[in-house]
Amino acid sequence: MPGTAIGTINGVDTDALAEAIRQIKSDPTQGQTSWEASTRWTGGLQSETSVTGWTLAGERKPHSFTLRIDEPRELCGKDEHANPQEYLMAALNACMMNTFVAVCSLQGVTLESLTVECEGDIDLRGFLGIDTRVPAGYESIRYRIRVKGDGTPEQYAKAHQAMIATSPNYYNLSRAVPLEPELIVE
Repeated sequence: MPGTAIGTINGVDTDALAEAIRQIKSDPTQGQTSWEASTRWTGGLQSETSVTGWTLAGERKPHSFTLRIDEPRELCGKDEHANPQEYLMAALNACMMNTFVAVCSLQGVTLESLTVECEGDIDLRGFLGIDTRVPAGYESIRYRIRVKGDGTPEQYAKAHQAMIATSPNYYNLSRAVPLEPELIVE
């Protein structure tokens, strides 16, 4: 995320962001993070995911959040919470948005509004195991960014390209990330 610090823009402390970039360039261990979540079944097709913290440069950073997950009634849920696909889309959108905002802020671009929208199609025959030739998930996810502010089209294009290059969730969903499974039967 190249750029120069110029104070607080779009609610982002660009001086602090520029300093973090400088420190991580100087000592890459300062940029090492670990993330975790634990999900437990609460009955039916509902679950709760707990987030209790994360790690930055080997130091545990506690925080506490609970996400509740369900399925629509049409998919045998109670439709009381967003479903896993909606959380996946929300996580992708938020990560891309945060990256876009940070880059715009470092460029000195003030945003008036920003919306990230994404959508994808899943054929339930794959998920339900009806047809093994049908993928169980997305074959593609479409997204659009709507932005308004004092930036030029070139600055927004630069922010978009930087977002594509550096957003962790864009990276995670646009490339095959290996999963390392472990099943524990109690």
